Amino acid sequence: MDAKEEVRTKLAIEDVVGEYVQLKRAGRNFKGLSPFTPERTPSFVVSPDKGIWHDFSSGRGGDVFSFVMEMEGLDFRQALDTLARRAGVDLTKYQDNSKGKREYIQSKDRLYEINELAAKFYQAQLKGSTDALGYVRTKRGFTNETIVAWKLGYSPNNGTALLDFLKKKGYNEKDIQLAGLTSNAYRGGLQDMFRGRLQIPLCDASGRVIGFTARLLGDDPNAPKYINTPSTPLYDKSSHVYGLHFAKESIRKGGYVVLAEGNLDVITSHQAKVPQVVATAGTALTVQHVKTLARLTGDVRLCFDADKAGIAATERAIPIAHAAGINLQVITIPAGKDPDELIRQDVKLWHQAIEKPQYAVDWLIERYLTTTDITTALGKRTFTDIVLAVIRQLNDSVEQDHYLGKLAEILSVNKEALHSKLTGEDTVAQPTRRGAKKPDSYGTTISDKERIEEHLMALTLVVPSTRKALYDLTPEMFDDPRAKQVFELLQNQPEFDGTDQASVQNFAEYGKILTLVYETLYQDLEPLEQSLEATRLRAKLVSIFVRNQKQSLTAALHDAEPKQADELLRKVKDLDALLKTNQQP
Repeated sequence: MDAKEEVRTKLAIEDVVGEYVQLKRAGRNFKGLSPFTPERTPSFVVSPDKGIWHDFSSGRGGDVFSFVMEMEGLDFRQALDTLARRAGVDLTKYQDNSKGKREYIQSKDRLYEINELAAKFYQAQLKGSTDALGYVRTKRGFTNETIVAWKLGYSPNNGTALLDFLKKKGYNEKDIQLAGLTSNAYRGGLQDMFRGRLQIPLCDASGRVIGFTARLLGDDPNAPKYINTPSTPLYDKSSHVYGLHFAKESIRKGGYVVLAEGNLDVITSHQAKVPQVVATAGTALTVQHVKTLARLTGDVRLCFDADKAGIAATERAIPIAHAAGINLQVITIPAGKDPDELIRQDVKLWHQAIEKPQYAVDWLIERYLTTTDITTALGKRTFTDIVLAVIRQLNDSVEQDHYLGKLAEILSVNKEALHSKLTGEDTVAQPTRRGAKKPDSYGTTISDKERIEEHLMALTLVVPSTRKALYDLTPEMFDDPRAKQVFELLQNQPEFDGTDQASVQNFAEYGKILTLVYETLYQDLEPLEQSLEATRLRAKLVSIFVRNQKQSLTAALHDAEPKQADELLRKVKDLDALLKTNQQP
């Protein structure tokens, strides 16, 4: 038995899920309202027998680990650690027991302890600092509850106060330095990294302190306003999302996240009861940040300054967000203000700004229009050089075509000229235009199509007599790779009855979800009704596939040579024939 299985056997999935979702027994299963979508009729099902959960409204599902990953915004390793602590499972016995590995684990544990102690030390020092208390209470308007919840503190300005405190607690200088809390003094030896500053603890997704941001309290033009913990075994600014441990539940329920520039902006927003707000270290949105946020939502709203740095950061973020399937939008607030100022003026203005985000590409186009004179040939060239470089990074040909049309209208130029510049070899150090990508859908949403695939696979996997509905379907008609895998299995083994464990081991969890879908929706239907439902689902799947393909072919016709055009038109006719022979009953 491995660590995952031991944790699974010691925790009842309904108990873990029940901490987040109010569940009621429904036969052998439990049901509740979806924690991912707003709904009034319960469609969230937990099966203790199968050890899985499935949310019919969003199409999500899995085991107890995937549920905690979804709810807490954790990766698998973090979810395993969280559940192991709850189950009382010692993970060290499953880890590499080499001396080096044991020492590494023990070292990380000490670093967590040191950072937690440092946070408590700074909190205690805050009480005695008139300047620091005045700043957080008067200038920032933080309540005592907020100060305590976010563990705000103060670092004394006497050189080695924290170092001396931690050494008295039994920690050595090497570990304290490894935690990023000390630096080399001018004349040798170590001194505190942070001195005479407001201390803002940085926490991981579980709420453990992993580092600090220290803000200057006085006016010293020769000192940086903020100092961060350097890179350590616990803290990496390229992956850390500030405030996520407090914001993740609201992000998941609200369906979006606001990414601010400053840590204190985050705290102000949370105090104002707008908790879907987090921050990164500076304006650099990295792949790691996006992956972390994508576990909670596909809607990221940037609230960066509309200055050169903010525009550049947004421009860099667009391809990263697109690659992760994230909808990247930008929040615009009145000039000269940041979220903190706007909230203190009127929190309703902050709500209004958040609720009216602008798609990132549109926002960038508007900003560049304000800095470029497009009435001149040089201005048009400069403007298109910049904007087409952004459009080139969009991986959807339909979206690219939309913006080419928009630019042609703005600049009063020929769309074909812009298209030539977009794909031409004269653009230095830019990738050529990618091939057309199949549109997400036509007349429906991705979640609808995946739901159709899921329900069709549930019926045909459990009820062999419905598998005639799979005849003439092809793997490319399925978007969900798990559904495609099940389809290919049933295609290759029409008499499959579930007993061939080697065939199902790669999608065992998905197979359980499909069985749960069948039991919830189709188990009580008569055989004829089941067959009719499978045929109806097949017809919907084919219809969506045909329309998506036709849209993609239409876009490809734009650039096709005569011979290629004839072939594309032939494919369109084939699709029309396929649609005609698969009409919904």
